[in-house]
Amino acid sequence: MSLFLIIDILGTISFSISGVLTAMKKRMDPFGILIIAFVTAVGGGTLRDVLIDFPITWMRNLTFVYVIMGASVFAVIFRKKLSYVRRSLFLFDTIGIALYTIVGVERGIAANLPPIICIALGTLSACFGGVIRDILCNEIPVIFRKEIYATACILGGVVYFLLLKTTIAEDWIIVISGSLVIIVRLLAVTFKLSLPSLYTQKELNEER
Repeated sequence: MSLFLIIDILGTISFSISGVLTAMKKRMDPFGILIIAFVTAVGGGTLRDVLIDFPITWMRNLTFVYVIMGASVFAVIFRKKLSYVRRSLFLFDTIGIALYTIVGVERGIAANLPPIICIALGTLSACFGGVIRDILCNEIPVIFRKEIYATACILGGVVYFLLLKTTIAEDWIIVISGSLVIIVRLLAVTFKLSLPSLYTQKELNEER
C-alpha cells in the first residue's frame, strides 16, 4: 500500500466522521447521515478527478466506500464519547483538509500540471467536500466565512513545492506540509485570526 493511498484513506476517515457529526447535529436519520458522510469524504476528490480527467478514485477502489461506511458506523456508535461535538467536528475537519491538500497537490503533480494549478487542486480537494456538506446541512460553508480555511490549504501547498526544491526526503515534506495546514488552522481559530473584511462596521450594521 502506497503512502499516498494511506493518506487518502486517512483523509476519507476524517472527513467521514466530520460529515457524521454535522449530520447528527442536524438530527438527520441514518440515511441522511450516510449521505452527508459520503459527500463530505469524496466530494472534493471527485471534482478534482473530473477536472483533470482522472478515473474517479472511489469508483475504481471500493475500499473508500467501505472506509466511509465503517467510519460512519464508528462515529455513530461512539457519538457519546465524542462529547464535545464542536471540538470533534473541528478536529476531524482540520485533519481532513490537511491530508486532502497533500493528496490533491500530488495528483496535480502526477498529471504534470503547473505548481499553481496543483495548489488549486489541493485546496479544492480539501475544501469542496465541506462546502457540499454545509450546503446540504443548511449552513454557510466555512470557506465563505472570514475564518482562515482555504488559506491554510494554500500555504500548505506552497510549502510543499518549496520543500521539493530542497534535499528533504519526500515523506518529511508530506509531514511538514500537512502539519503546517493543521497548525495554521488551529492558530487561526485559537487566536480568532481571520482575513481582513472588505466592509466597514457601518456597512455591516446597515445590512442588519
